Amino acid sequence: MNERRIAVILFNLGGPDSLGAVRPFLFNLFNDPDIITAPGFIRTPLAMLISTLRDKPAQANYAKMGGRSPLLEETQKQAAALDAALAARNIANAKCFIAMRHWRPFTRTAADEAAAWGASEALLLPLYPQFSQSTTGSSLAEWRRRSSLPARTLCCWPASEKFVAAHAEAILETWRNAGAPENPRVLFSAHGLPERAIAAGDPYQEHVEMTVAAVRARLPSDWDHAISYQSRVGPLKWIGPSTEEEIDRAIADRRGVIVSPIAFVSEHIETLVELDVDYAARAAPLPFYLRVPALGARALFIEALADLVALSLSRPPGIFSASGQRLCSAGRRLCPMVAA
Repeated sequence: MNERRIAVILFNLGGPDSLGAVRPFLFNLFNDPDIITAPGFIRTPLAMLISTLRDKPAQANYAKMGGRSPLLEETQKQAAALDAALAARNIANAKCFIAMRHWRPFTRTAADEAAAWGASEALLLPLYPQFSQSTTGSSLAEWRRRSSLPARTLCCWPASEKFVAAHAEAILETWRNAGAPENPRVLFSAHGLPERAIAAGDPYQEHVEMTVAAVRARLPSDWDHAISYQSRVGPLKWIGPSTEEEIDRAIADRRGVIVSPIAFVSEHIETLVELDVDYAARAAPLPFYLRVPALGARALFIEALADLVALSLSRPPGIFSASGQRLCSAGRRLCPMVAA
């Protein structure tokens, strides 16, 4: 009988590993049909135009981080820590592989490496707690194009217990390390999406709200909080309020903020440049502006991932949320469990 060997596939977006990689990374991003849904004969020239126009400004931002994205290194640390956590639980027949959607190591590389390792099956674990067709959906579609391994797919885990606890732990640590300033407002900042994506049935915003509600319940009851969305690009109207608008409101209210990157599990350009440079400058008039680190390889977060792996392996092959139930409301027709 063949040995059971489980490839745990960790999905994320990817990021350029040099300044010269910025333009092709941007092209790959905007040529993704799950991000720009226009037909290919429109999407590809448009992606070429956008990547050309945004190349130099984006290079300037990546230069602030040493000329490359730290996302791969962060994900490698998570993969190594998760491998160790699984081994400690005697799940020794599992190994993590990293599948980035828009830059190296691409999904096809992860599929090839898993096959060469002798994987008999895959557990697909997106490092996006909240499902969106533009992130998890795109990654899963690409995996299906690249691999025929039998698979269990964890589509979303927006309120997984230890994931939520890790966020609350990080927020409280940040607050205490700053001297426990009075009267904070926690600003939960997530990557935005165009409104039309939500109108089309994408459950992402709903999932972000689930995460925030669960984390908020673990924080002091007298703290204020708000949800905001960042990283808007292009002319379309995006979901809001924007993080800039919420910072401006905090300035008007003379309220210090603790910014939690609630939808990002790793440090990358949206946290290290947008939150730490651009928004921090905007927030200069505030009594305080504290930025909570992304979860990274925080021990409690790695335990959360290990719990998700163990839970998923106890289920039959298929696609499921962390709870095993459909989390999306009836109107969310892009919920992956609908297709399942």
